[in-house]
Amino acid sequence: MTRPAPAIVILGNGSLATARNIQRLYPDAVIHGLAERVEGADRVYHEFGATLRELYQQDTPIIALCAAGIVIRTLAPLLLEKGAEPPVLAVAEDGSAVVPLLGGLGGVNVLAREIAAALNVSAAITTSGELRFGTCLLNPPNGYALGDLELGKRFVSDLLAGETVRIEGEAPWLAQAQLPENPQARLAVHVGHAERTPAANELLIYPRNVLVAVSAPVANVPDAIRDALHQAKIAVQSVACLLAPDSEMSSAALREAALELGVPLRFASAAGAVSELARNAIDSSVLIFGDDAIAIAVAEQPLDPSSIGRPRGRLAVIGLGPGAAELMVPAVKAELARANDVLGYETYVRMAGPFRADQVLHCTDNREEMQRARHAFELAAQGRSVVVVSSGDPGVFAMAAAVLEALHESTDAAWHNVDLEILPGVSASLATAAQAGAPLGHDFCVLSLSDNLKPWDIIEKRLDLASQADLALAFYNPISRSRPWQLGRALEIVARHRTPQTPVVLGRDIGRPGQTLRVTTLGQLTPDQVDMRTMVLVGSSTTCVFSRAGGGDWVYTPRWYGEKPSS
Repeated sequence: MTRPAPAIVILGNGSLATARNIQRLYPDAVIHGLAERVEGADRVYHEFGATLRELYQQDTPIIALCAAGIVIRTLAPLLLEKGAEPPVLAVAEDGSAVVPLLGGLGGVNVLAREIAAALNVSAAITTSGELRFGTCLLNPPNGYALGDLELGKRFVSDLLAGETVRIEGEAPWLAQAQLPENPQARLAVHVGHAERTPAANELLIYPRNVLVAVSAPVANVPDAIRDALHQAKIAVQSVACLLAPDSEMSSAALREAALELGVPLRFASAAGAVSELARNAIDSSVLIFGDDAIAIAVAEQPLDPSSIGRPRGRLAVIGLGPGAAELMVPAVKAELARANDVLGYETYVRMAGPFRADQVLHCTDNREEMQRARHAFELAAQGRSVVVVSSGDPGVFAMAAAVLEALHESTDAAWHNVDLEILPGVSASLATAAQAGAPLGHDFCVLSLSDNLKPWDIIEKRLDLASQADLALAFYNPISRSRPWQLGRALEIVARHRTPQTPVVLGRDIGRPGQTLRVTTLGQLTPDQVDMRTMVLVGSSTTCVFSRAGGGDWVYTPRWYGEKPSS
């Protein structure tokens, strides 16, 4: 599985030149700069420790331009299991030192050497095996899999103690290594796809050159695949991918089998028997085993799954939150990183960046929601990974409903086979409420005052009933140049059921540069204090206001109603 592009994390402007030099080596890498200390970074962060830990947990390679000790102390609580970690490096601010810290089995030393060569310095490689032999035997290249890590550690330890080794099978990457080879050696590096019982004197490396084609329904797919491989005397570790007819694209059993086996799942048009599906997927293959349900094809060289069939298309509808990067949920960040195509209103798409050069942006007018949703399904049905961007939460006056409506109206099976997911974000009402305190701390109602998609008389009715019910109110789209009178009318309706002293919170551009927050009252509020970028929160009869120690006010609606319960 391909790792995400590296994250280059810097603490000050003095590191930016070195960061840019490294970014030229990895054009998809994103430079993360500390807020208020770095100008010109691709992305801003506010807390070093939280950012580094989040990147680590997302399996993102980390290149930190700071002291190694800071990185070690920050990530120490997460270091649970060697072999399950991304590459982590510390690089001196001026580029004079490159120190690999973590991810020896994830290629950290390869990254270190590449970065050091680009900076014209030497990498501080300390791994004994790599220093002695010029390669990490326990980290075979892409297209190959290590058999047993624990046996491998003992194997390398024996080599370092002075034993010699023989190579069995095709291992072209070892040709340039300085291994102490001996045709009669007790130790052997064995490379092949045959099922084999591990032995203490062998390092087993499996080429991922096996394709398994599955036609559904198959009971207990993972076990059925393992049984078929065992009958064919082929190692499970050599499976490069699963292939299925595209009619089975929505099969949960196949997805779970691929996850359990740790391989990609690909799809192709069915053409007769499943054995033909397997045979046609690989030009130079030998069909080893086949029946009505499972067929196995073995290629001469490791397979590139991305060249076989196509993946199931994915469409994620995401919420960016109010605008600040730290308020964007990690799942949304990960989705943006994996996307091939990003669709949305241009203002929101730009907020979601930076983007890689290979990512395609489809920016449209904010009024073209249904066209955007249909276009997203067309792209995803081709096997692409597609993201539709909303600000705030996608399910709150945003794109999630339009996407589901487009799917509901469609009879295209390819659209219904798309892997669709809605990922939440922090809505503007919640972001504004959090800045003010907890004005939505009890039951509340969220309303859009825009009558573009619903009649104004419906809005008036809902305003009246929600106000009569003594709900706290959150107004989206409160006013615009084309409808300047509606907020005034809305406040008149609310005033029938609320006193003039009712607290009101006005949050403009919360989570974005230049944000403002103001606490006023219903009696003091006039429409000219509000624009389209303002969130209006109107309290209930129980909403309270009190002074903050540092200035301003706290606003909250207690969770009790009527008489306060005894504590």
